[in-house]
Amino acid sequence: MAGEKVKLLEYWASPFALRVHWALKPKGIEYDYQEEHLPNKSPLLLQYNPVHKKILVLIHNGKPIAESLFILEYIEETWKHNPILPEDPYERAKVRFWIKFVDDKVIIN
Repeated sequence: MAGEKVKLLEYWASPFALRVHWALKPKGIEYDYQEEHLPNKSPLLLQYNPVHKKILVLIHNGKPIAESLFILEYIEETWKHNPILPEDPYERAKVRFWIKFVDDKVIIN
């Protein structure tokens, strides 16, 4: 979508950031990447995530979305081409089950 500005505030080693990269790529969404130095957070990160003051933040046309799962939902609902979730509600529910399973059981915070 021409004229849109998308920026991702993240840290290179974040598995949560990887899932957002993987969602943006097949949709062909161009974005600016801003690496955050976690002990010394940028003013932009503090401005766009004042509650948690942490990565991951997607900024779309000046509007911030925090937390990777919410970002994925936003990407899917905003750019409908090349969907990342199945169309069938049952299949989509199964995918969401496994995403939550990985978050709860596999990824260590």
